[in-house]
Amino acid sequence: MAKSRVLIVGAGAMGMVTGFILHLAGAEVTFLVRPHRAEALNHPQRLYYYNDNSLKEFKEYTYLTYPSQILDKEYDFIVITLDGAALKNETGQSLVRTIGSAVRQSKHTGVVLGTVFFNIRSWFLDVSGLPEDKVTLGWITIRAYSTAAITLPLHPPTDPELLSKASFAWIDNLGNGFGVDDSAPKVANAFAKLYNSSGVSTCGITPKAQAGSYTNPIFAIYAACAILDWPRFKDIDTQGEIWRLAVAAVKEIQALSIHGELGQQAAQSTTEATMAERFADIDAKLLPLDNRAFNQYHHGGKVNEQDTEHLRACLAFGEEEGKDMAALRELIRKVESVSRFHI
Repeated sequence: MAKSRVLIVGAGAMGMVTGFILHLAGAEVTFLVRPHRAEALNHPQRLYYYNDNSLKEFKEYTYLTYPSQILDKEYDFIVITLDGAALKNETGQSLVRTIGSAVRQSKHTGVVLGTVFFNIRSWFLDVSGLPEDKVTLGWITIRAYSTAAITLPLHPPTDPELLSKASFAWIDNLGNGFGVDDSAPKVANAFAKLYNSSGVSTCGITPKAQAGSYTNPIFAIYAACAILDWPRFKDIDTQGEIWRLAVAAVKEIQALSIHGELGQQAAQSTTEATMAERFADIDAKLLPLDNRAFNQYHHGGKVNEQDTEHLRACLAFGEEEGKDMAALRELIRKVESVSRFHI
C-alpha cells in the first residue's frame, strides 16, 4: 500500500511535531519553508518529549523552498501551520493562491488549515478559490516550542541534559493532540484516520460551531493574563475587575451567531469560577511543562498583536450583528494600553 503523502507548510514547532507524528503514522512528509530555513532542515531534528522524558530524532522528511514547486506534486494532505499574520500578508496570500492551484490540479488533495484566526476558513476559501469540501480547520492542542526561542522553568521529572540537546520540545497531555472540525467531512475523517495510526497521539473531530465557540473566546483569557502579568490560573482572583471583564468578553464572543446554538449554551453556562478552574486544570495536566511560562512567551510576546487582532475581528463581527460587545471593547482597550507600555 502506498504511503500517504503530506505537505506541511511551515516547520516551526507545530509543523515539526505534527510532521514527526505523521511520519510515525507512516506518511511521507515534506515541508515547505522559506529558503533561509533550509539549512536548519539539512540536519536531523531532535525533539524532546515531556511525556516520557526522551529525545526523539526526526530525519525522515524532505523539504521544498518555493511554493511553485508544489504544483507538479501530488499530496494527500496539505497541512498549513503558519500563523495568521504570515498567512494573511502579501506573501502569504500568494502562497494561498498557489495552494489553491495545486489542490485544483489534484483529484484527492485535502487541506487542513491549522492557522488560528477568527473566521479564517471563509477567508482561505475566498483567496484560494477552493470549494468547501476541500478545506477543514485543524488545531494542535499539543504544547510545542523552539528551545532556542525560550527556556522554560524546569519541573521534575524533566531531564535538563536531554532537553538541552533538543531543537523543539513538546507535551501531549490534553486528550486529543490534534483536532479537526467537520466542515469538510471527507478530509477530516481521512486525516484523523492517518494521524490516529501514529500510535503516539490522537486526532478528534469536532462540530464546526463547537470548535469556534471554544477557540475564539480563549484570546480574551490571554488578554486578561497579559493585563495581570501572567499569573497562574490557580491564583486568579475570580472576582477581580479584569477577570470579570475578560469572562464577560468570553460570553459575548461565545454568543456570536457564527457559533450557533452551542455557543449560546456555552455563554449561558460560563462563569468566572468555571473558566479559572478549566484553565487551572490545563496547567496541572501539562506539567512538567510550565504552561504559565509557555503562555507568557507564546501569547505575551510571539503572537500578542495577532491575539489582539483576533479579538478585534470578533468585536467587528459582533458589532455588525448589532450586539453591544461592551466588555470585549473595554478589554481590547486595556490590553492595547498594556502592550504599548511594554513596547
